[in-house]
Amino acid sequence: MSEDVYFTITSPASGAIYKDKGSKFLGYAFPITSEDDVKPIIEQLKKEHHAARHWCYAWQLGVEDIKYRVNDDGEPSNSAGKPIYGQLLSKNVTNILTVVVRYYGGINLGVGGLIQAYKTAAQYCLEEATIVEKRLQVTFTIKFEYKDLNNVMRFIKDNNLHIVSQTMEMNCNIKLSVRKTEALKIEQLLTDFYGVDFTINQS
Repeated sequence: MSEDVYFTITSPASGAIYKDKGSKFLGYAFPITSEDDVKPIIEQLKKEHHAARHWCYAWQLGVEDIKYRVNDDGEPSNSAGKPIYGQLLSKNVTNILTVVVRYYGGINLGVGGLIQAYKTAAQYCLEEATIVEKRLQVTFTIKFEYKDLNNVMRFIKDNNLHIVSQTMEMNCNIKLSVRKTEALKIEQLLTDFYGVDFTINQS
């Protein structure tokens, strides 16, 4: 597998249910782009499932610089968030939040039972989710005069570059998206491109 490839989801998944001794465990998965996305999603699930007892979750962000967090939400330590996170690792997905909502059935499951329940609910949810392959991208913003437009467009076509956005006036701006593995080559070509200035951003 190429070093600039990763896996994630692009739309939420729900409907996964695991039951044990009267307790119900409902699995949800959401695409996220930052830690700030997590709290509003949890709050919304608490409104939808106000009669539930626990809303346990795990999330992971990033590809090269990984960030993650697990939350047991009152369940015994490491009995909920960690098993959920284990399924994220098993599926090799990132930029994702997985939540398991528990309705208590009146019978304690014990730590082992809880680990199995949260793990299985997360597993079922991720199996229902549509996991997609993505590639790390680098964006270049190139600036040039309108008279150089034909040369720039030929350069873009010859190098199979993707235009994200463009502004065509006397001074033109085009934002390009490039696979990370191709970025160094494109940077060198742009450096040698007379009349074109550029800036680079990770995306």
